[in-house]
Order: sequence, then structure tokens, then C-alpha cells
Amino acid sequence: MNEPDQDLVSQNLIAAASRLSERVAKLRFAPPVAHVYNPLQYAWTAHEAWLRKHGRGRKRVVLLGMNPGPFGMMQTGVPFGEVAAVRDWIGIRADVPPPTLQHPKRPIEGFACRRSEVSGRRLWGWAAQRFGTADAFFAECFVLNYCPLVFLEESGRNRTPEQLPAAESTPLNAACDEHLREAVAATDPQWAIGIGGYAAKRLERVLGAQSQVRIAQILHPSPASPAANRGWSEAVDRTLAELGVFG
Repeated sequence: MNEPDQDLVSQNLIAAASRLSERVAKLRFAPPVAHVYNPLQYAWTAHEAWLRKHGRGRKRVVLLGMNPGPFGMMQTGVPFGEVAAVRDWIGIRADVPPPTLQHPKRPIEGFACRRSEVSGRRLWGWAAQRFGTADAFFAECFVLNYCPLVFLEESGRNRTPEQLPAAESTPLNAACDEHLREAVAATDPQWAIGIGGYAAKRLERVLGAQSQVRIAQILHPSPASPAANRGWSEAVDRTLAELGVFG
């Protein structure tokens, strides 16, 4: 793949993310959702830098998460974006101005956030251990989130997209499905792998008829998962080996 083609992939990903941001910004959500964060707006500089730097070229494997975590993409604009991993391994750092409306228990501190997102630390730690450098990982793989929004209840508790009522999830899913189709078309992967059951189900729904893309699922690295806490990296390596994803 020549240089202009590689640039075109990242340009298409940037355009698709921009359209997604505009679509979901128009949606409204009722209680118990009290605050909605859209890092594709306030953290756009970091997200665009991520797509421009590591979204170039065809990807053999696309990994799909559900939505941003409060100490990951919500702070850095990068999927599973644990601050140290994004800054030191992925090589992205940018100013992240906070949105006007914030939950008092979940402020946006950007790259100054001192909390570590366990899921992101596990995912990028596995990538570093397996591939060595970020360039080597992104030459083959890319990571997306299905939904770009964070939903917080009045208590500060996270509310997942699958917990939303149908009246809210239907238009949200329509926007996210379209973005997923566009991102997969841009990256042209052999494999689309859901990180956890929710993401795998969305892949099946959106891409199931596209037989050229093989769909699979790996364990989610959440600390709420007892299985992940018993050795997430090892479990993922076993699954990927059984599937034949890597050599």
C-alpha cells in the first residue's frame, strides 16, 4: 500500500469520527442519565492526532470496545486511553479542555488525570508485550469504540449503552452502526474482534452479512470480570491462538 493510500485511510477515519460526533451530539438522554460526555468534541485534538498517527494503512485486525471509561478515553480521547499508555507508549499527548457541564465527581483532567484505567492498562500492556512497539502493533491492528459517549448517573455511577431504553438506544445505535461500517470499510480488516460480549454482538449485527470479515470475541479486560483478574493477557493470547488470528 503506497503512502497516499495509507494517508487516505486515516483521513477517512477522521471524517467518519467527525460525522459520528455531530450525530450523537444531537441526541438527548433522560434520567437516570444526568451527564453525557462526548470526548469526540472536547478531546477532538487528541482523538484526531491518534487517528492521524496510527490509523494509517489497512489493518488486518480491528478490535472493538463498547464505550469510553471515565479514566481512559473520557480523559484522553483515545479508546481504552489509560493516560500513561497513551502518553508514553502510543505517543499521543494534547491539551484536553473540559466541557462546560461536568459531573462534580467525574471532572475532565485530560492528560493530568492521575487515575489509571485498568482496562486500558491491561489492553495496551498486552499490546506492548506482544508487539514491542506501538508502530508494530498499529501496522497490523487498530482499536475502536462502538459508542463514543459516556453516560453518568447523578451519583457518578457509569451507565452503559446497553442499559439505555429503546427510545434512546435506537437512534444512538443507528449513528454508531453507521460509523462502525465506515471505519471497517476504511481499514478493510480480515478480523473484527469484539472486546467483550456487547461489542461482539454489535459487530455481528452490523457486519454479519459481510463474510469477508471474520468476527470473533475476546474477554473484556474490566477489573469487574473475575476471569480477567485471573490473567487477562494469557486468556486473550489463548483465544487468539485458537482462532489463528496471529500466525
